[in-house]
Amino acid sequence: MWKQMLVVFSLCLAACGFGASRAHADGDLNKIKHIIIVMQENHSFDNYFGVLPYAVDTPYERGPCAPNNHACVDGLSCERDPGTGEYDCRNFNRDDDHRKVSAFHSNDYCVQTDLNHEWDGTHMEINVAAPNAPRQSSPNDGFVLVNDAAPYQPDNGVESRTEDETMSFYNEEDIGFYYDLAKTFAISDRHFSSVLGPTFPNRSYLMAATSFGHIAGETVPDINRVQEGLVYQPLTGTIFDLLDQHNVSWANYFNDSPQGVSFRNFLADPEHFRLFDKPALEQLPGPIQDLYNEVYGLVNSFMEDVAAGTLPSVAFVDPAFGQVFDPTAENDEHPGLAPGSNIRAGQSFVAKVVNAVRYSKDPKLWSESIIFIVYDEHGGFYDHVPPPAAPQGGARTPDGIAPGQCADASNPPVSEAPSGGLNCTESQRIAAQFCPGFSATGPFPRRCATFNQLGLRVPLIAVSPFAKPHYVSHHVSDHTSFLALIERRFLRPEPDAEEDERQTPHLTARDAHASTLEDLFDFDHSPSLTTPVDPSLAVPASPSDPGCRPSPGEMASQEQPTENVR
Repeated sequence: MWKQMLVVFSLCLAACGFGASRAHADGDLNKIKHIIIVMQENHSFDNYFGVLPYAVDTPYERGPCAPNNHACVDGLSCERDPGTGEYDCRNFNRDDDHRKVSAFHSNDYCVQTDLNHEWDGTHMEINVAAPNAPRQSSPNDGFVLVNDAAPYQPDNGVESRTEDETMSFYNEEDIGFYYDLAKTFAISDRHFSSVLGPTFPNRSYLMAATSFGHIAGETVPDINRVQEGLVYQPLTGTIFDLLDQHNVSWANYFNDSPQGVSFRNFLADPEHFRLFDKPALEQLPGPIQDLYNEVYGLVNSFMEDVAAGTLPSVAFVDPAFGQVFDPTAENDEHPGLAPGSNIRAGQSFVAKVVNAVRYSKDPKLWSESIIFIVYDEHGGFYDHVPPPAAPQGGARTPDGIAPGQCADASNPPVSEAPSGGLNCTESQRIAAQFCPGFSATGPFPRRCATFNQLGLRVPLIAVSPFAKPHYVSHHVSDHTSFLALIERRFLRPEPDAEEDERQTPHLTARDAHASTLEDLFDFDHSPSLTTPVDPSLAVPASPSDPGCRPSPGEMASQEQPTENVR
């Protein structure tokens, strides 16, 4: 019955007229030859761009913003002293003593606390009194209370204005390269993560338009068993599957381990899984260097493909996550005790990606490319905008699979039934604790939070010759919007023909209804074709950066908090 329901669901996607109300770009979508997605880790929009309207030489005004005012950023409500540069912000959460904790400028580039971004914690952050009812009300009032609970930002009893990292933000002096891109190209202040939860569910939406019931950080079944084929197999497939079926070239470039490891045996597929830069192999342990050289040595890295003008149509470019081999090489911007968690390390990595494409030896590459810079989820950092309903045609889930009732094709028919999917134990445990009346196999309680609401806002920058200069989109989007754009550009017979909408293949109701992000672009005029980028603004990370530990040796002496999500 479960499988039959999914078949009917998939047929309906194709035939029942599902499709988002989308803002289409000016000009010919066929001019896009390369879509490059760089997804970093764990920062909210307000944490990175909340004070973009107050930056020096900003082209933007502060919100609230009219829908058609694309020179306006809905950021934090602050005043900035023109003499000292200090901020006085009115956005706040309350502490357990009812004291207001206001948003503040952080001088900590290596946040040592991995803030709460789990399914239950995130729902409490947006509605601390009624976390199972955030669709009815999302006051975003629980960030301080949730993160004061150990092991996130333990309350030591000595209050200070900058104690609660969850309320912190950065500015143009801290992440200058990002601010320069945001002021120069196009951004969105209504791009949300796909799930109110941690990394794996959100990255799963990027690759599969669903987390197929997973709500926990169950990132990889077992990396040591990937070669046995022990990977997730969503019942509705992945974007990799769709691209293969339509003969569209793609690659997942990586530093230490690709995000696609959850869905493919990357060691057996060097055509689609490739290194970011071969010199980076020197940072890996000797046996891994030998293995990667053997598997990937004869195929181009990202840097080689960019230089040669041989980049595939779709490229996912991953940072070094630092959890698999060498934590000092981490550059994904994920907060925590790892010595590589400096936000400037991530900014430098992204600058290398952007600079390589912008100034490729093949100038045609830049003229035909879009680079999206985005973050998987908010990482426990405050954002003031309530997450909206998920665009999926009014359905409670994108694929008929409820939270904690994971189902996939890893071991049919058992795995196709509710809660029969691979590696579901932690998701079931969280669902049972969070949702009164939850049953692993029965009907999902209607009073419980499900997959019908987007996550919190995250930064999104579109760097491209097609990007509208200093433009702010206010259209709601999420990570499945990248899939919707890929599908519209590469998988439909004529990307700009409205009558072909029903012929466009989709994975689930989420990407079928998602915004395609086209309002960010002008394909008629390529208005940013000659716009330069300045990688020198990406100041290299240093052990002496504010809040950072001086050496890996000192890091090893610190106790890692108990936390099982990314």
